[in-house]
Amino acid sequence: MVKSDIEIAQEATMLPISDIAEKMGLDKEHDIELYGRYKAKIPFQTIKRLEKNDTGKLILVTSINPTPAGEGKSTVTVGLGDALNQLHKNTVIAMREPSLGPTMGIKGGATGGGYAQVLPMEDINLHFTGDIHAITTANNALAAFIDNHIHQGNECNIDQRRIVWKRCVDLNDRALRNVIVGLGGPVQGVPREDGFDITVASEIMAVLCLSKSLEDLKHRLSKMVVAYTRDKMPVTVKDLGVEGALTLLLRDALKPNLVQTIEGTPALVHGGPFANIAHGCNSVMATNTALKLADYVVTESGFGADLGAEKFLHIKTMVTEKKPDAVVLVATIRALKMHGGQDKKELQYKNEEALQLGLSNLKKHIETIEQFGLKFVVAINRFHTDTEMEIQLLESWCEQHNIPVSLTEVWEKGGKGGIDLAKNVINLIEQGDTSFTPLYDESDTISEKITKVATKVYGATHVDFSVKAKKQLVEYEDAGWGRLPICMAKTQYSLSDNPTVLGRPENFSITIREFIPKIGAGFIVALTGDVMTMPGLPKKPAALNMDIDENGNAVGLF
Repeated sequence: MVKSDIEIAQEATMLPISDIAEKMGLDKEHDIELYGRYKAKIPFQTIKRLEKNDTGKLILVTSINPTPAGEGKSTVTVGLGDALNQLHKNTVIAMREPSLGPTMGIKGGATGGGYAQVLPMEDINLHFTGDIHAITTANNALAAFIDNHIHQGNECNIDQRRIVWKRCVDLNDRALRNVIVGLGGPVQGVPREDGFDITVASEIMAVLCLSKSLEDLKHRLSKMVVAYTRDKMPVTVKDLGVEGALTLLLRDALKPNLVQTIEGTPALVHGGPFANIAHGCNSVMATNTALKLADYVVTESGFGADLGAEKFLHIKTMVTEKKPDAVVLVATIRALKMHGGQDKKELQYKNEEALQLGLSNLKKHIETIEQFGLKFVVAINRFHTDTEMEIQLLESWCEQHNIPVSLTEVWEKGGKGGIDLAKNVINLIEQGDTSFTPLYDESDTISEKITKVATKVYGATHVDFSVKAKKQLVEYEDAGWGRLPICMAKTQYSLSDNPTVLGRPENFSITIREFIPKIGAGFIVALTGDVMTMPGLPKKPAALNMDIDENGNAVGLF
């Protein structure tokens, strides 16, 4: 019988986190702040001291468009880190932390899987060190400050019909998408429409993940636009004077979290913006710290290369000022068959024709990575339902097209199952520098940037802008926001903005229905399709399988 992820995690023997810190060259007394026996944060003074160290090599793990259950990108990230350490390469993993919304919804946790997991799995998938709760508190404190400002006289002349800052909660709760606040008479505040986002879609999450220091965090928070005046002028956090209070609430949340893999590889798990509605990368602080502690750093971006990798390369790379030295493109037989037309409920069954057709999706993502000028290897993340014939077909296709490929079995074998992948990655890095080139220029207009992403990354023929979006384009250029990068909010399941259009669609357009300025984060969000910033739960959420035993151990997490 195949063990579940949580059973494997609970059977693992963890080292005290102080031992992991020492393995990284940190002083266990002064360079970490303990959160129990197996978790710690790295304090600012340690991060500052590490700045003088050499910078390691950065490996970015991305994937093709996934099935609803995901393709094991986090699993490959962890397994590759373990494999590199088995090859005696000083390696640290840098990953996002999970959101409770998808954990209790359909996707499950985000700590890897099988024998390639970060631990303590239960803690990380639930409340961890409280970072997301701190972001929730700061977000909702700001909402309270806005409503109080209006109630107390509205010195900033905020138009209550044009408040763009929403409240948030770290759960999937469709009933909170649109609400009314301030009911009950004059003493209770000013009635207005409001709504909730999931916490990981809050701009504060993006701000925290893109900040380089406490000072940078405070500066970015101050620039966040929360509303507009009756003259349609933006009102910022700085106008309200609460950036200091918000920074104070986020002080500890900004410190990267240190944990370990099943095999004892150090892992910095920190920050978790969604990739379909935010920029989808772990924190700059964690990645930069890892690069100063290790020779090799394995990190991931959310969902497929059309979302996570594109945003990593156009948004995060510009902040870290460190381009990836190699890219791992994760593909699975089951996802390729889905893109070739096989029913999602039958992906465990052999279907070579569907697999052959689905290769078009992989090919488009390969072309995207090549357009950025980056070196890559395709990692076939093996599932137990894959047949030898299907694997051979995929490997042969890669070989015929001179595409480096590696069969990866880290779910079953841990780091040992990723040795071939690790050797491929090392070989790519040792070949020398990459010729990384962004797909758009900072000087391009917002519409030009969107068009370049839509045509070069998605394969669209053109972009349509709604009447509202066209009006916003003019307003944003006038406000001086035209040079900011774009953060596309798009379905993760398709290269198009329609989640039901799989494979490699042709002759399609992308429709931009609305923009949301995230000036503190430093980008403009472009909303496409039906992507929502507050997801709902499925008919049978994963939470139905969750429980706890008499000893306090979690049951049903995956």
